[in-house]
Amino acid sequence: MSKKIIISADSTVDLSAELVEKYDIKISPMVVTLDDKNYLDGVDISVEDLFNYTRSTGKLAKTAAQSSAYFFDYFNNLTADGSAVIHFSVSSSMSSSFNFANLAAMECENVYVIDSENLSTGIALLVLKAAELAESGMSAEDIYNEICAARCRVDSSFVIDTLEYLHKGGRCSTVAMLGANVLKLKPCIEVTGGAMAVGKKYRGKIEAAFKEYVHDRLKDIDDIELDRIFVTSTCGDSPVVNEICELVKSIADFKEVLCTQAGSTIAAHCGPGTLGILYMRKTPKA
Repeated sequence: MSKKIIISADSTVDLSAELVEKYDIKISPMVVTLDDKNYLDGVDISVEDLFNYTRSTGKLAKTAAQSSAYFFDYFNNLTADGSAVIHFSVSSSMSSSFNFANLAAMECENVYVIDSENLSTGIALLVLKAAELAESGMSAEDIYNEICAARCRVDSSFVIDTLEYLHKGGRCSTVAMLGANVLKLKPCIEVTGGAMAVGKKYRGKIEAAFKEYVHDRLKDIDDIELDRIFVTSTCGDSPVVNEICELVKSIADFKEVLCTQAGSTIAAHCGPGTLGILYMRKTPKA
């Protein structure tokens, strides 16, 4: 009899509560710090709490990975009944979470830690694929190998409305921020090789930038898997999110168009008014 396989991920996966329940995903919360008080992403702090803090103080929230000691206890609890665990971490180029989780896994039985080389629902694409493979009866080791091979096909990007958060976090120079503000530029941030890089810069109002961005990202539709696509944002209940979801549906016949909100860890770095579409390509990204 094959072992039960548990799929787990950092809270940076940005899955909705409904998807977490549907696929029975275990979530390990990242740590968010406001001044000297620590909170758990997705547990006792909201994105709006975080944005309100920055508006009122001018300071950014800090984010951190859980310790290796935390992961040791976390994995041991999940494997206590003999289950195997496949855990997904945010890209090791962006956080120490993978390193801490991997250190803990070396001291545990039947734990496989995957460096997603991604963030947000770019991780979720791999997580849901792993959950479906587990449901089909594939072994944990085979799932691990197949997912590691699939990482290069994840296409993750997002357009940001303000460079303030990236600037305060040291990821954007003052000159670049001022230039973008004057020219009303809305940069597209792409995940390449596990790290963030600036792509095309859009000009004008953010709503128009989002629409142009979607057309740009989906123009090569023959190389895109149509199983699912995520529309993930920090825009809350803004009507623009629904407009983008409908635009995506009108461009291609995706089986699932999943709209989710980014959690506090991701929002702390990209700020309000950020939206991205994330999907799998048929071939590795160039």
